[in-house]
Amino acid sequence: MTLKIDDTDLARAVQAGVLQPGQDHALLAFLRQQAPQLVGFQLAHVAYYFGALLIIGAMGWMLTEAWMRVGEGALLLASAAYMALFSLCARSLWQRGHIIPGGLLGAVAVSLTPLLVFALQRLLGLWPLNDAQADYNDYYRYVQGGWLAMEATTVLVGLLMLRMLPFPFIVMPIAVALWFMSMDVSEALYGSSFSWEERRWVSLWFGLVLLLASLWVDGRSTRDFAFWGYLAGLTAFWGGLTAMDSNSELGKALYCLINLLLMGVAVLLRRSVFMVFGALGVAAYMGYLAHQVFEDSLLFPIIVSLIGLAVIGLGLCYQKRRDSISETLRNRLPASWLAFLPALRR
Repeated sequence: MTLKIDDTDLARAVQAGVLQPGQDHALLAFLRQQAPQLVGFQLAHVAYYFGALLIIGAMGWMLTEAWMRVGEGALLLASAAYMALFSLCARSLWQRGHIIPGGLLGAVAVSLTPLLVFALQRLLGLWPLNDAQADYNDYYRYVQGGWLAMEATTVLVGLLMLRMLPFPFIVMPIAVALWFMSMDVSEALYGSSFSWEERRWVSLWFGLVLLLASLWVDGRSTRDFAFWGYLAGLTAFWGGLTAMDSNSELGKALYCLINLLLMGVAVLLRRSVFMVFGALGVAAYMGYLAHQVFEDSLLFPIIVSLIGLAVIGLGLCYQKRRDSISETLRNRLPASWLAFLPALRR
């Protein structure tokens, strides 16, 4: 059960003699500082995240050719100025207790690192690619070994920012940079022989490693640093898995089984992000069966509808008994596995 406590409730506790005068304010300040993630996800939080994503898009993914034509020096000064401004604002907001907007601006500052390094390399003549490969937008679209300095610097700046502002969302630009780096290192090593099939496998294995790293981090801090690692890891793992071509029905059935396992992990860890990706994979497999295997079957849509109703029923059952279901599932695992799993979140 989740309890919502405000200053009025604590004032009543003082009147009832449960707390001493002055302890109510100290306790409320402590709870707000130690567990800001327990505060309900309000409309203002949506605005914070949406605004941060708009800034990241404007400063990176949607950078126009007009800015590319101003020259490397102007681009370097602009990116450095924006990065410093966002860092200072983030630090100021954080110190004043505005944890979410401060942390998000810190993540925005980290996301500007590739642009700053790109402009600096171009200005100093250290750009490893030719002029035809000088478009910064290609950083988010193509795998190339020339991006490695941008990615390594982003990881370093992200870790420094995370040390200054321990906010979970800052993990996301770090994880994305590591994902890009895993691809670009492979391209730098294998060159043009690095096929799309190999890139899918790199994405899959990197995602799996990131998921295991996030599992190790999960539950070892008062803040939820694992969530964004799980999200980035699932994006890489599930994306690489889904993009693979399988010419056999057994391979496609195995794909469905892996997604069912992701749904099981969601129950085990009580992490809905695993359920979302697993459900998408199972739905994709059902769509394949509907359009390819059972295209002319009249019973197939009825059977799938019944399965859908059963899944909804299982969801209702899980919602009522999620504690006992998760604990029962954990009790069936080896003791060595249990030591690695985080404690269940209430």
